[in-house]
Amino acid sequence: MTSHDSSLALDVVVPVYNEQNALESCVRRLAAYLTESMSVAWQITIADNASVDATPEIADRLAAEISAVRVIHTKRKGRGHALKMAWGSSTAHVLAYVDVDLSTDLAALPPLVAPLLSGHSDVAIGTRLSRSSRVVRGGKREFISRSYNVLLHGMLGANFSDAQCGFKAIRADVAAALLPLVQDDAWFFDTELLVIAQRSGLRIHEVPVDWIDDLDSRVEIASTVKQDLRGVFRVGRDLARGVIPVQSVYAELGRSPIGRVDRPSFLGQVVRFAVVGGCSTIAYALLYLLSQGLIGSQAANFSALLITTIANTWANRRFTFAIRGSAKAVTHQFQGLIVFALAWVITSGSLLALNLFAPSAPTAVELIVLTVANLVATALRFVLLRRWVFKAPAAEHTTDRECTYGTPAAASATEHPTQKASAA
Repeated sequence: MTSHDSSLALDVVVPVYNEQNALESCVRRLAAYLTESMSVAWQITIADNASVDATPEIADRLAAEISAVRVIHTKRKGRGHALKMAWGSSTAHVLAYVDVDLSTDLAALPPLVAPLLSGHSDVAIGTRLSRSSRVVRGGKREFISRSYNVLLHGMLGANFSDAQCGFKAIRADVAAALLPLVQDDAWFFDTELLVIAQRSGLRIHEVPVDWIDDLDSRVEIASTVKQDLRGVFRVGRDLARGVIPVQSVYAELGRSPIGRVDRPSFLGQVVRFAVVGGCSTIAYALLYLLSQGLIGSQAANFSALLITTIANTWANRRFTFAIRGSAKAVTHQFQGLIVFALAWVITSGSLLALNLFAPSAPTAVELIVLTVANLVATALRFVLLRRWVFKAPAAEHTTDRECTYGTPAAASATEHPTQKASAA
């Protein structure tokens, strides 16, 4: 079980920055668990990224003492960069990483890597957002995590549940194809990797985990949120422009669709849209009431409408028009934002009119007027979504194949290698 073993099955990376207090106990605990619980050849890689405390010396000492531990040092800070270096230099068949605080129960490690070792899946992630997960953390982090998850589903068409849990694994051949496409070297690395993997038609396996928040976490929430938002915009823009070559990865490694899902009938679309619209209206009203006293009527209207529009577009895409994949998801969201702009004009116009003719109207009246205006905007939204955003082209079966499963247009025209072999 050394780093020189050509039959090495698993490499568990521990990225660290200034972790002199936690590193030794983490590595010894991890090594003990792998020795006891893993039947395949493994190693632990300590990926030190620009630490300025005693972390490098401790890492070197552990590597000298434990034969199954290796160390890489980089002078460049960033967890994403450290993982690229460690995964890119490993000889293992499956590459994983865990946070140094071991917030995630290690009992989830075998089910995390098993489908990758067998070849059933391409990427595996631990999820704290599954119903069967057991999580201990503060309300602030819980809110941020779930809000980020909603944003990824709405803006990037993500279908994985937890992008930021520090407990992931990937097959080495998949990593070799994806890592050169990932630009971020910091905390957004995980999200970008998963989005590209999904868009490339790769199978992402999720494992519910037990997770306890680390009170000594070095993550700066405010700056990380800003970086993540910039990353979401960049990746969405690059996917929409075709800058990220997911088609080539799909052609080499992606899994082809095995069927198609028909779009609901017109009546079915109306019923589903009405349900989604009703939920959106209720959510809008609650958001408006919660924020109106804090940021004013116009700002509350704008923020509530923006949030519900992102969720509304995602829900209608998936449930009303049965588009389940990620193809054109970003384009659909930008088109949905245009529809949002029209809806905002309608609701803002009604609010301006109310303030002009009844400046002392109570909040309840404002809410009634805005609700009626929002219903009108919802009707307009259905027409625009059906006739423009999610319009079915003449070749309905082509749209179903491309959009339902998120297969890039160029890749859907290319047979998967296994299909070619079967046809032969």
